[in-house]
Amino acid sequence: MKQKIVLILAVIAGLIAAFLTGTYISAQKQALERERMAFERKNRSVDVVVLSKSLPAGTKLTMDDLGVLTFPERALREQTIRPEGNTALRLVGRTLAVGVSGRQPLLWSDIEGGAPGDGGLSSLLPPKMRAISISVSAAASVSQMVRPADHVDVLGTFSLPSKEQPGVTELVTMTILQDVLVLATGQETANTYRGGNQSYALVTLQVTPHEAEVLTFAEQMRGRLTLSLRNPEDLHYEKSLQQINFNQIRGSLETLNELRQKTLLRKK
Repeated sequence: MKQKIVLILAVIAGLIAAFLTGTYISAQKQALERERMAFERKNRSVDVVVLSKSLPAGTKLTMDDLGVLTFPERALREQTIRPEGNTALRLVGRTLAVGVSGRQPLLWSDIEGGAPGDGGLSSLLPPKMRAISISVSAAASVSQMVRPADHVDVLGTFSLPSKEQPGVTELVTMTILQDVLVLATGQETANTYRGGNQSYALVTLQVTPHEAEVLTFAEQMRGRLTLSLRNPEDLHYEKSLQQINFNQIRGSLETLNELRQKTLLRKK
């Protein structure tokens, strides 16, 4: 009987020892793996963009000027240019702000204008387009829910001479521009906007030079400009919008509501 008990205890002790040994070995393996990963991170090498030869400040870069070399990641600065996507194409034609040695990591700070998107609002404008800011109230900007990259119509309400009563002015509302891209609300652009309900008093729009003149004149007339938010995929252009005054509203409300109902029924 005692021999059985001793045998059982020996087996249990062996199992405990094996379990503890396995746990210890597993812990050691995990510690070694963590150390290996930390070592690799610390000593990891990555590809970076370099110049094939030393170039002075003011040089306009060509594809032949660019190359790729491998450097320890820990030795690189934040502005180091990585060969990702179309990086090379974005560098061709850019100008060096400073002289750069060949076969050394090229930095965005070495390039005039810095990284794409660092050039401010002007870098977002396509050729032949302009940016112009207009003053808007919270209500005029759809309770300030208009955001960068939205599309809007711009409406204006002005005090104009009456066509029917000479010498009398009347309020007139008209659509000035349709389907206009919002570049910025306040200081926030599409590149910097992080969400939230930020207040603003200015909205910057992308327009043609002629449209910029129209908006500037509209503001100088001391009119009230209002933004009408639209779906960016809606490319429809209304050709027959009228100038609206009090008499037209009073005489066309029934027609407007009938048209609205027909539109809703078509959507169903």
